[in-house]
Amino acid sequence: MTILKKAAALALCLLLASCASMVGPQDVEIPLSKLQSRLEERFPARHRVLELFEVTLARPGLRLLPEADRVALSTDTEVRPPFTSELWMGSLAVSGRVFIDNGSNSLRLRDATVDDFRLDGIKPDAQRHLTRIANVLLKNVYSDISVYTFRPEDLRRYGVQFRPTRVRIAPNAIVVTLEPVR
Repeated sequence: MTILKKAAALALCLLLASCASMVGPQDVEIPLSKLQSRLEERFPARHRVLELFEVTLARPGLRLLPEADRVALSTDTEVRPPFTSELWMGSLAVSGRVFIDNGSNSLRLRDATVDDFRLDGIKPDAQRHLTRIANVLLKNVYSDISVYTFRPEDLRRYGVQFRPTRVRIAPNAIVVTLEPVR
């Protein structure tokens, strides 16, 4: 390689390096359709609640609630009570705030609440008691549910490593601010 070519290559490297250091925060939109498809990959999910009930969650549905700065997650729910062959079918809906977990590079639910829990064919008195199942399920399962996980290539642009720093709920997407790691 001639000296001129080496100098040109070095100049190009320096130019790219200086451009990379000037890269600032960027907002990235994660559309609802992408959030939904990533969430569906982890369902159906089966859990044992109170060491008695087998609970299966399936067909997750995600809604964005920008006016409340929350997301809502609903699932079809099957509950198999102990000592019986019965199967109660219904639905569970929860909502929560999205926070950034930098340790796992994911968006997770915080401050989740049970918005609705219904099981078909259950008397209202029994239904109230079964709400306890939903609250335990919420504490054990939904407190650790990831709404979205960034892949390593999502956090690397222009040769610069980024990290998520802020999250905002928009009508059709979650908007995440990525900032360069310095």
